[in-house]
Amino acid sequence: MTLEELLRHLGENQVAGFMLVLGRIGPLFVLAPMFSSKLIPARGKSVCAVALAVGIAPMALAGHAVPLDVGSFAELMLKEILVGLAYAFALSALFAAVATAGSFLDTLIGFSYGALVDPVTGNQSAVLTQAYILVGILVLIAIGGDQLMIKGLARSYDLVPLLDSPSLPAIAAGAQSAFAQVFLSSLELAAPIVLAITITDAAFGIVSRVVPQLNVFAVGFPAKVAVGLIMIGVSLPFAAGWIADELQRSVATALQSIRLN
Repeated sequence: MTLEELLRHLGENQVAGFMLVLGRIGPLFVLAPMFSSKLIPARGKSVCAVALAVGIAPMALAGHAVPLDVGSFAELMLKEILVGLAYAFALSALFAAVATAGSFLDTLIGFSYGALVDPVTGNQSAVLTQAYILVGILVLIAIGGDQLMIKGLARSYDLVPLLDSPSLPAIAAGAQSAFAQVFLSSLELAAPIVLAITITDAAFGIVSRVVPQLNVFAVGFPAKVAVGLIMIGVSLPFAAGWIADELQRSVATALQSIRLN
């Protein structure tokens, strides 16, 4: 069967609807955690996006006749891309918070200094930032977060059908809320380690005043590293639960931000 015969068999409405669904799914592979990973080849992302569109399109097209004139179709495509971007952006804010928490700890413990003056590779390699991101990905896989995000995307067609328009103020408010939540969420995730390191710094500050002959930097730096790593090891199980809860909240927030007028 040739491509023209296949298109004729499917019908123009199905093909146009498939393209619209693909427009909403595409941003998931640009912004959403794990789906947008640079470790996944672009061809693999394209195949996955098309496969998801094939599965979701019949549900999204149920009872809808897609307008085929250029102006209306282009308007619908822009709307679908906007909805997909709003959904994926709300999800990406979670892993932005995880990465920011790791960056906080790299700076407090001192690993970020080692990244800046790495004499071997010359590249920045923030250790804890990468570790927290990898933990986040592992938690995402363990709890079926990829399935949750796909189910949320399919659920978005109940909130914003293929031919309806979302509330632009709600999308703007949702994006603003997700962006503002990044810093607060990162502090929540890193709070136990930040508190322990702050107490350690305060203790060594007192010691330096009592015993000025002591080289506090030589003693304090390995102590901060030890305290930081111990606290990270203790808090990681709780961090995994936090990430799992925040993922579900992020999906709910994303769906809330693309509701109809």
